Amino acid sequence: MTEDVAVLGAGMHPWGKWGRGFVEYGVTAARAALADAGLEWRAVDAVVGADTVRGGYPGYVAGATFAKALGWQGARVTSVYAACASGAQAIDTARARILAGLADVVLVVGADAAPKGFFRPAGGDRPDDPDWLRFRILGATNPVYFGLYARRRMTQHGDTPDDFAQVKVKNSAMGALNPLARYRDRVTAEEVATSAVVADPLRLLDICATSDGGAALVLSSLEFARRHGQARPVRIRAVSTVTPRYPNTVLDLPDIATDSAAAVDPPDRTFRSSIAGAAYEEAGVGPEDLSLAEVYDLSTALELQWYEDLGLCGAGGGVKLLRDGATALGGRIPVNVSGGLASFGEAVPAQAIAQVCELAWQLRGEAGDRQVAGARVGITANQGLFGHGSAVIAVR
Repeated sequence: MTEDVAVLGAGMHPWGKWGRGFVEYGVTAARAALADAGLEWRAVDAVVGADTVRGGYPGYVAGATFAKALGWQGARVTSVYAACASGAQAIDTARARILAGLADVVLVVGADAAPKGFFRPAGGDRPDDPDWLRFRILGATNPVYFGLYARRRMTQHGDTPDDFAQVKVKNSAMGALNPLARYRDRVTAEEVATSAVVADPLRLLDICATSDGGAALVLSSLEFARRHGQARPVRIRAVSTVTPRYPNTVLDLPDIATDSAAAVDPPDRTFRSSIAGAAYEEAGVGPEDLSLAEVYDLSTALELQWYEDLGLCGAGGGVKLLRDGATALGGRIPVNVSGGLASFGEAVPAQAIAQVCELAWQLRGEAGDRQVAGARVGITANQGLFGHGSAVIAVR
């Protein structure tokens, strides 16, 4: 177990398609987080920016970009990129700086202005890049992989398209309660079933959109939090950024082949289950201790997979957990009470940070109509391309 760091402030720019630059979204989120923390910008010792690779040159130096936009004041800066796990790595970098005694207060910011449609690799020829290769060789966009994941669950566990649709029904009901969400209309299973097929068996409403948005956190040492009058702040207790182990026998984005297990036995855990496992081990908690979870529902089928990878149920038990209402608001272990990516869409550098914002509000009891009663321990989970794990455990 490591020492905790305090979450003094959380802030977001609403998700949507706003047609403006990512810096504006990040600055709005940062100012909201600073206001939530009750701190002036000049009190920040360091800024960690989660990069976007779509916003032009400034996106590659996001820490300095946000520091400049907020007003140069001498803060140290770092920029990180780990695809969808960028936000978690930014949090981990900030935490490490605080625990090393190199900073009292660190601002973590991520924001994006996403393209319409699906994500694609940056331009240029890169024949050693599996993300580039899958587009050139297979024409495999992200939704193609989501469809393959769904088909695998149907084959292995007997899941059905209606089971997948029920995830969207649940998340849209919770997203309707979140003023920061892009999509706030409740969706029925019939509406999912009649939406256009995108990547069989998944339909349009099974797959999350791309979005603009921003999220920010103000993290500090526990000593600073006490001096600032917060005796019982929300605390980050673990951050997992693990990579897969060889041989990796489960096909995953962006790879188009798996490792052979002919000579070496596969690891005991799949990559995704190892992400949560490392976080539990570091935090000294288990799935039985959780009050809620925010997971990476790129598609409805992937949310069901996360139930199992987080240890909320056994292999193949995701559908029963969902159908029993355990993952709905008021259930035993609510999942994606924010509305998830189903309600927000993807703003890649911001989304892992946004997940922790939701945990902070829930653990403080400030989530309004979507509040999980008595929330004390929460976990986030997602993953980035090229084996970037991402999980954060927060406690109160």
